[in-house]
Amino acid sequence: MPRRRNSGEAPTRHTRLPVPAPLWFPAVKAIQIQEFGGPEVLRLVELEDPVAGDGEVVVEVARSGINFADTHATRNDYLAEQTLPLVPGGEVSGRTADGRRVAALLMNGGYAEKVVVPEAMLIPVPDEVSDDQAAALLLQGLTAMALVQRCARIEPGETLVVEAAAGGTGSLAVQLGKRAGAKVIGLASSPEKRELVEKLGADATVDSRAEELGAAIREANGGERVDAVLQMSGGRAFDEELGALAPLGRMVVFGIASREQREVSTAALLRGSKSVVGFWLVHLLARRDLVAPMIGELLGAVAAGELEVTVGGVFPLSEAARAHQDLIARKTTGKLLLDPSA
Repeated sequence: MPRRRNSGEAPTRHTRLPVPAPLWFPAVKAIQIQEFGGPEVLRLVELEDPVAGDGEVVVEVARSGINFADTHATRNDYLAEQTLPLVPGGEVSGRTADGRRVAALLMNGGYAEKVVVPEAMLIPVPDEVSDDQAAALLLQGLTAMALVQRCARIEPGETLVVEAAAGGTGSLAVQLGKRAGAKVIGLASSPEKRELVEKLGADATVDSRAEELGAAIREANGGERVDAVLQMSGGRAFDEELGALAPLGRMVVFGIASREQREVSTAALLRGSKSVVGFWLVHLLARRDLVAPMIGELLGAVAAGELEVTVGGVFPLSEAARAHQDLIARKTTGKLLLDPSA
């Protein structure tokens, strides 16, 4: 018979096995690619919370900048070789744990809620500059300034042609060209985009899809050839624009959006006294002595209301693929941004 417990006996104690701890780690949302391809390879994932090492800071991202170069990175067909898995994104604005408003340039990793940045690479953001403006200004602002001032070396009275003039880099290059004293002709693919370019100060605009693009550029310049072209499309447009250059003219190549490369005849360059200059921002970023004052000038101009940053759209992190699709299809104007908190 089972033993019956008397009322005065203590209850029997049962040993409980420990409950296993949940397999969980602090996570951040990010866009990652596991294979190379178009916008369809962009996936929203959760990654382990980044931890700062010595001399590093974790930045909570308010905005991530989207650049056309990102669409090349996802295909691994740009100038720099990419490795998988990859979190794209080369610029962010946000806040540090101690509340500082900062921006930063990255090799990659910007499409995320948090990123780790070397303390020395943080850029203080003035109160007068918004998170949108800060994230939209860094890569494309530096590119535009380098194109106009350092590569094309625009002088007052010269004529400057800006491709993709309604885009992030182009819209800034139009304004910087005017600040340098140039007559600016902006190329854009729709009436709405050309109207925006004219509002930014362009003296004339041309349909970038015109059949006789070179002739259309010369017509916009009173029948004369032009002094400088900022070229980012490659293909047929490259040929047409090179033909529209005046003697001693400069073409600055900063992209190959069409993915159609071109070769240049050295004899043609000699006969026309023309220059073709290549520009890749990576080489400028290696020169901290040049970059720091340029960033300071850009942020100061925006803070003072002297430079307008055109933001064409802010997408939730989960819609990064749609943002890339719109960018590739030329549906956008200005700078596209991601909001990791949305």
